[in-house]
Amino acid sequence: MRAKPSDAKLIDLFLDMLAAEQGAGDNTLDAYRRDLTDFSEFLAAKSQSFVGAETQSLRDYLADLDTRGFKSSSVARRLSAMRHLFRFLLNERIRRDDPAAILSGPKRGRGLPKVLSISDVDRLLTRAKTLTEEADTSPQERLRTIRLYCLLEVLYATGLRVSELVALPLSAARSDARMIVVRGKGNKERLVPLNEASRRAMADYLAAMEALKASKKKNAAASKWLFPSFGESGHLTRQHFARDLKELAASAGLAPRLVSPHVLRHAFASHLLHNGADLRIVQTLLGHTDISTTQIYTHVVEERLKSLVRDLHPLAER
Repeated sequence: MRAKPSDAKLIDLFLDMLAAEQGAGDNTLDAYRRDLTDFSEFLAAKSQSFVGAETQSLRDYLADLDTRGFKSSSVARRLSAMRHLFRFLLNERIRRDDPAAILSGPKRGRGLPKVLSISDVDRLLTRAKTLTEEADTSPQERLRTIRLYCLLEVLYATGLRVSELVALPLSAARSDARMIVVRGKGNKERLVPLNEASRRAMADYLAAMEALKASKKKNAAASKWLFPSFGESGHLTRQHFARDLKELAASAGLAPRLVSPHVLRHAFASHLLHNGADLRIVQTLLGHTDISTTQIYTHVVEERLKSLVRDLHPLAER
């Protein structure tokens, strides 16, 4: 009789499938691994495994998550991971049934994204620009402030995901570039336009890097990244940028808890829609596969339509 594969082995096989067939990125794979490992540990405590678990065991796990204080959105994500896993096990004939097929997830409302106002973003950009012009900083610190200003300008100009932003190639900063090719989720590529402010910020940042390199008189190996780092990734990390951004928010008089790279991505989309951009265009710029993901911003469109009717309809005052 053939031995049953361990849960750890099944998780590895499942993640290999996601990477190979669906082009899942590292962040997605890491999230699946964490969620499924937690589920496996719950089953192991009951002397069960993925191969033999029944629907009731899955319900017990979801109830345990609720007891542990997980938000409904987190429980729904765990359930989604379980559904994908058991569908995979069924397709691979490791199981003959799918115990997750009849489970229903927690009811959850979709909250509106946090959005900075246009004046808030302007305060951030103005403060970041001011920091680059301070004379009493070291060359390394000045480069750091110029990098942060560049990151901020590019993020607000393009609405990139933070993982896409920090992994931009050096070629994105070409002086004649009007569009950049961005590799997003599922390894899919899309074209995103740059505005004059973001191109100028990238040019100034590259000039500052070259000046610092020349002052050190060292022939350091050229990096392929626009925002290089000494870490394993080779480029600036998402966490590092997020920390710098919160420090900037505090110095600009904004609450750091309300400011993050993702909030600026929301601001990019919301401000475009507020000024009349088409929802489909915004979907393309954000790299959303499904229009329903972009429709979370329709509250902005609705408010704009209300104001148009209120301000422009000839009988609005009746």
